[in-house]
Amino acid sequence: MTNESNSNPNPGTHDHETAPDHAAVSPRRTLIVVAIVLLAAAALAGFGILTRIHNDKVLANTTTGLAAPSVIAIPPGAGAPVDNFVLPGNVSAYTDSPIYARTSGYLTRWYYDIGAKVKKGALLADIATPELDQQLAQAQADLATSEANASNAHTQAERYKGLVTSDAVSRQDTDTFVNQAASTSAAVRSAQANVQRLIELQGFEKIYAPFDGVVTARAIDTGQLINQGAANELFHMQAIQTLRVYTDVPQAYSQSIKRGAKIDLSFPEHPGKMYQGTLVRTADAIDPTNRTLLVEIDVDNHAGELMPGSLAQVHFKTAPIGHAFIVPASALIFRREGLCVATVVNGNVAHLVPIVIGQDDGATVQVASGLTAADKVIQDPPDSIVEGEKLYVESPTQPSPAQQNNGGGK
Repeated sequence: MTNESNSNPNPGTHDHETAPDHAAVSPRRTLIVVAIVLLAAAALAGFGILTRIHNDKVLANTTTGLAAPSVIAIPPGAGAPVDNFVLPGNVSAYTDSPIYARTSGYLTRWYYDIGAKVKKGALLADIATPELDQQLAQAQADLATSEANASNAHTQAERYKGLVTSDAVSRQDTDTFVNQAASTSAAVRSAQANVQRLIELQGFEKIYAPFDGVVTARAIDTGQLINQGAANELFHMQAIQTLRVYTDVPQAYSQSIKRGAKIDLSFPEHPGKMYQGTLVRTADAIDPTNRTLLVEIDVDNHAGELMPGSLAQVHFKTAPIGHAFIVPASALIFRREGLCVATVVNGNVAHLVPIVIGQDDGATVQVASGLTAADKVIQDPPDSIVEGEKLYVESPTQPSPAQQNNGGGK
């Protein structure tokens, strides 16, 4: 009894002090566990976001690298100074004229078709104008009436001027008849002008050739309604006895261009044959758009071997000027704006440079102007290359990103 009492003299008090300790420790542990879980979740989420951002950047860089065309660019080789160069030239007729109707009516007949050689003044077509013929008849009748009225008024005016001197008539009546005679005379002149106008319009019923040349187009047929004016072209004529060849000479060679100089011309349809033309005029001004001088070369074509609208190669001879460079023929780009090559600027940006070529041996081309020694010329540019396009510039022994990707896959 004594031992039991000593071992636990106040059991209620011991239990009362222990319970609060367990209650205080349990929520604190819960909060710590929750915080650890939240931190772990945030760390995992942040890691996932960073990983995704990194993957997106890698994917974008890889896509951009694979999308950029792979090219090889090297400086152009040095060449001998240029003393001749070849430029493309546009061939046109010496006189080129569309022919329109100056009166309205119906086409009764045409006399020449395309390809016909005609002389100046040759009758090309007839137009029937019944309304105009009636207008002319009416105008002539009005003229006769005006002339009769004017004659009567003139007679009356002369009579009254004779009578007024003897005071047989009043001066007021005399002035009235004199003014009437003057006005009827003016009406006669107006009627005469109207008749002359209609006669001239009637003269346009016949269409004549304005110069010696060839009919290159006929856009009418018998019975067709013809309207006057420039809306509908009847014929098209070109004078081809002498042809004009136009070409643009680079500014660097503008001072060597002299009027009267003999220029050699070649044509793709006449291989191995050279024609000679005469440089007759220049624009006397440099075009600020492409820094070239427009020149005209006339070539005799009485033999009829050449045709307007064709392309000519114009061979110029000049004193050696500047430095020439050699590039592969595969580097040339033929565009509507002219001949050019693609260079690399700012490390990986395409830049198209207009050039003038000299000698061409098939494999390589001599560039007379347009390049410098510091330029890097793309050796085999893609057909779709444009100004400012991003490129992947590789060395001759370095694979492109696409090749690297294929190699890695293997």
